[in-house]
Amino acid sequence: MSADTALIKTLDSSTPEFETQLAVLLGRRGADDAQALAVAAEVIETVRTQGDQALVAYTSRFDQFEVAGISALQVSAERLQQAYDRADSALIKALEVAAERLRDYHQHQQTESWQYTDALGNQLGQQVTPLQRVGIYVPGGQAAYPSTVLMNTIPAKVAGVNQIIMVTPAPGGQLNDTVLAAAAIAGVDELFSIGGAQAIAALAWGTETVPAVDKIVGPGNRYVAAAKQLLYGRVGIDMLAGPSEILVIADSSANPDWVAMDLFSQAEHDEVAQAILITPDRDFAQAVAASIARLLPTMPRRSVIESALREHGALVTVGNLAEAVTLANRIAPEHLELAVAEPEPLVPQIRNAGAIFVGHYSCEAVGDYCAGPNHVLPTSTTARFSSPLGVYDFQKRTSIIHCSQRGAAELGQIAGVLADAEGLHGHAASARYRGPRAS
Repeated sequence: MSADTALIKTLDSSTPEFETQLAVLLGRRGADDAQALAVAAEVIETVRTQGDQALVAYTSRFDQFEVAGISALQVSAERLQQAYDRADSALIKALEVAAERLRDYHQHQQTESWQYTDALGNQLGQQVTPLQRVGIYVPGGQAAYPSTVLMNTIPAKVAGVNQIIMVTPAPGGQLNDTVLAAAAIAGVDELFSIGGAQAIAALAWGTETVPAVDKIVGPGNRYVAAAKQLLYGRVGIDMLAGPSEILVIADSSANPDWVAMDLFSQAEHDEVAQAILITPDRDFAQAVAASIARLLPTMPRRSVIESALREHGALVTVGNLAEAVTLANRIAPEHLELAVAEPEPLVPQIRNAGAIFVGHYSCEAVGDYCAGPNHVLPTSTTARFSSPLGVYDFQKRTSIIHCSQRGAAELGQIAGVLADAEGLHGHAASARYRGPRAS
C-alpha cells in the first residue's frame, strides 16, 4: 500500500475478505454507551428532584463559570436582538436566505385534517394538531452551530408549534453571537444557557423556571444522546443521532478533487465520522486517493479528517453501479451523493438514505446549510426506517370517529363478534348496547 492510499482504506467487493472488511468498517454503530447512560441517569434524577438548584450547580461545574442563580441562565429577547444587530451583514443575509429557503421547503410538508362519510353514514377522519411546546437543543461546546438553530426551529414554526424553548451551553459563560442571531431570525420564544444531560432533563421534567416540553429535538454529545434515550416516553424525541456519515457513489465522470473534498466535509466533524466512496472504476478510486493526499494538508481540521478517514473511511471498488446501489442501500447512509454521469435513473433505486444529492453539482455541504431540506437526518443505518426531521415531527394525528345510528348498529354487531372471540365481553356488550335492542 502506497503512502497516498494509506490515508484511507481500500476495499474491493470481488475479494474473499470483503464481507469481513465491510463488517469491521460498519461495526462501530449501535453500541450503547454505558458510562454516558449512567452519568445521564444520575443527572436526570438530580434535576427532577432539585430543579433550578441542580441546573445552577451543574452549569457551574460543567461549563466552568459560577452562576449566582437561575436568572443568570435566562437569555432575554433583547440579548438576541443585540446579537442580530451587531452581527456581520453578510452573515445575517446568509442566515436569512437560508431561513427563507427552509420555510419554503417545509411549507410543502404541511398536511391537513381530513374527513369522509362512509356508506353507513359514519363520519371518519384524521385531525392534525401541532405540538404545544417544543425544546430545541443546540450544541455549544467545541463549535457554534447557527444552522442547527434554523433546521430545528423553522419546521416547528411552520407546523404551528405554540412555544419553542431553546437550550445551549455557554462554556466559560460565553454565548456565541451568531447562534443568538440565528435564534432571533428563527423565532425562538425562550432561551436558556444550559447544556448537557441537565438541559434535556430540565426540558423533560420542567423546573421552577424552565417549562416542560412535549418533544425535544436537536443533536448533542454522548451525554445529551443518553439523556434523550432515557427520557423517551416522558417526552418525545426526534432521534438518537450517531456520528456523521457520507457515502459517495461516483464514476469516472466525477471530479476526484470534488469527491475528496466532499468526503472531507463530513470527516471534519469528528474522529468517528464516516466517509465512504463506492465506485466501479479502480482508476478513479486511485485518483481520489491521490486527491485526498494532496488536499488534506490544506485543511484547517486536518488532524480530525485524517483520523476519521483512517479509522472509519474507505474507498470501495465494485463491479458496476447496480452493485454500488445495492451496497448503498445496505449501508443506509445519512448523506448519499450520486456523482455519476446519469444519476436520475439511480434515484428511484435508493431505498435507504437520509438525503440524496443528485449529480456532480449537488454537494452535501449545501444541504447542511441552505438548500432547503432539513439537515437533521437518520444515522447509523436508521435510514432503513427513519426520515429527516420535518414538519410532521411537530404535529400529532388524531383519529376522528363519528358513528351514525345505522353505523353504530351494524358495526356494533361486527365488533361484538370480534370482542367475544377475544374473550373481552365488556367490549362486546358496549358495542352491542347501541344496536337495535338498545332501550
